[in-house]
Amino acid sequence: MYQVIASPQGEKFIVGRPGARRGMQIPYAMHKELFDALGKERVVPRWLADGARQAWGIEISGRAVKDCVLVRPLTPLNYSRATWEINKGCNFNCEHCYLAERKFEGLPREEKDRLLLLLRDAGVLWLQFTGGEPTIDRDFAHSYRKAYGLGMFIEILTNGSRLHRPEIIDLLSAMPAHKVTVSLYGASSESFDSLTRKPGAYRLLMKGLKAAKEAGVSLDLALIITRHNVHELEAMRKIADEYAAAYSEYANMSPTYDGNPEPLAAQAPGFLDKSTVFQGCPAGHTFFHVDPYGFATMCKVGRENPVNLMVEGLAGLTRLPAIADAQMLRSGGCGGCRLSATCRVCRPLAKAYQEAKAPLNTYCQHGNGDDAL
Repeated sequence: MYQVIASPQGEKFIVGRPGARRGMQIPYAMHKELFDALGKERVVPRWLADGARQAWGIEISGRAVKDCVLVRPLTPLNYSRATWEINKGCNFNCEHCYLAERKFEGLPREEKDRLLLLLRDAGVLWLQFTGGEPTIDRDFAHSYRKAYGLGMFIEILTNGSRLHRPEIIDLLSAMPAHKVTVSLYGASSESFDSLTRKPGAYRLLMKGLKAAKEAGVSLDLALIITRHNVHELEAMRKIADEYAAAYSEYANMSPTYDGNPEPLAAQAPGFLDKSTVFQGCPAGHTFFHVDPYGFATMCKVGRENPVNLMVEGLAGLTRLPAIADAQMLRSGGCGGCRLSATCRVCRPLAKAYQEAKAPLNTYCQHGNGDDAL
């Protein structure tokens, strides 16, 4: 099994190690040196051996490149990241969920394998497994191993309910993810189970956090602030301090991607984050989203005109940039707005808010009393 991955990443070339946050950027000439060495029994060059020792504390000096370095070639497409909804099914029923539906459906295992090969050949180096709850998919472990073996840095977005299972802990210990991000919905059974609408959900989450800590599996926590748990925010931070390498806080609730307003009911009053100005997004150009059936879209929210990868293959992705650009055009209630330079919401998300007939103060500056158009 390889120790490090050398790969193109957009216009750059990098060397990284699965499970490690640190990496190194290298020039094209060094990447070509590694690629050319694969079939010639050449040993790891000194610059890589020294870098691996310094960055990750591993010794690969004197070893053949082909035995310890997975060298990914240049690809015609410029995609380096993707998110994959392996299955929309979930064992929770969260009030704030942005999915329009949560069916336990998706591609058979053989087609999942073919999809992962397509993602690799599209240049995808960073792959996020999401759902639904990805770990409940019957092919999750198989697909994770497949993606890992193809040389992808993997992130898992999970509710943590299955982290305590030995097969999950063993998988993440043997093949470390780049990041495992666990959603934290409260600091007590009362708040957590209320938001997830799943009795016993908090108990499962804490069992998973403890199992990961004992096994040395590094976690990030995403603190989801809602009306159910806002009074426990400090307690949630303490849980994050104890069990996570890092954590982030998220307070803005959004409609489902097809404009259902139900998730907005979970919003914590006074906790709307309106500080970040939207400055553009490379969705559809350098990264994309794939649903359980192999349909690619610009992102999780902008799902118009999906590309059927299982039918069109990589050629279909050449249409995605234009599809994404069309969805980013200011239209409808956003057309001609004089505040667009300081807007905080991308067009696909704004459209979802508008279709949900959400109050302007939940996403738009006009809801703050400024009606300048």
